[in-house]
Amino acid sequence: MRRSLVVGNWKMNGTLASAELLAKGIIAGLGGNSADIAICVPYVHLPRVSELVKNTSLALGAQNVADKSSGAYTGEVSAAMLSEFDCKYALVGHSERRSYYGDTDESVAARFCQAQEQNIIPVLCVGETLEQREQDQTFAVINTQLDAVINLAGIAAFSAAVIAYEPVWAIGTGKTATDEQAQEVHQYIRQYIAAKDQAIADKIQILYGGSAKPDNAKGLFAMPDIDGGLIGGASLDAESFLKIYHSI
Repeated sequence: MRRSLVVGNWKMNGTLASAELLAKGIIAGLGGNSADIAICVPYVHLPRVSELVKNTSLALGAQNVADKSSGAYTGEVSAAMLSEFDCKYALVGHSERRSYYGDTDESVAARFCQAQEQNIIPVLCVGETLEQREQDQTFAVINTQLDAVINLAGIAAFSAAVIAYEPVWAIGTGKTATDEQAQEVHQYIRQYIAAKDQAIADKIQILYGGSAKPDNAKGLFAMPDIDGGLIGGASLDAESFLKIYHSI
């Protein structure tokens, strides 16, 4: 049986003081839920939040990772640097990185590999834009995004990874895929992996990442191939984030 996972993505929000307050609020409300939970915080807040989450069930993650191990890459943060702050997860290929900062399928695959070299679990974000969905390209887009990683790292690499399906048209728009729309794509992703390795497909956590909120999380998480969520805006409020977590 797969464990469920909820990951909060704070994006570029917060001050050190608000980050401390939010992390403490989440820790205080964890309760006895056995599902996995993590927060991906801005780089500059990793040291302090790393201290706060020690000896708790709340894991730490980064919002990106460099596609190189070290060198003259101004502004980048390497996987080795992240590992020093006990980052368990790192997002790679988030739609905002792909759309605004030019991350390509190839660079995302390299970031995926860099994370794994430091025993950091990459959370590979895949998904289609509204235009691509309307042109019935959803599955073709996801194939391409998954194949870039498979071609570089091999299917076995997914035994230590997470996939997050982000319908780009539902991020920050207030729109959410219906439970059935989300399940259809999650099922497709799992079947695509299964065609290459059934054992990995059975084990891998596939998260929904499109405007999940406390009022729709329960229905989404009840779907057989949805193993949790990558939560954006709702993760900036401890109460909302915990409601989503406890809806599993």
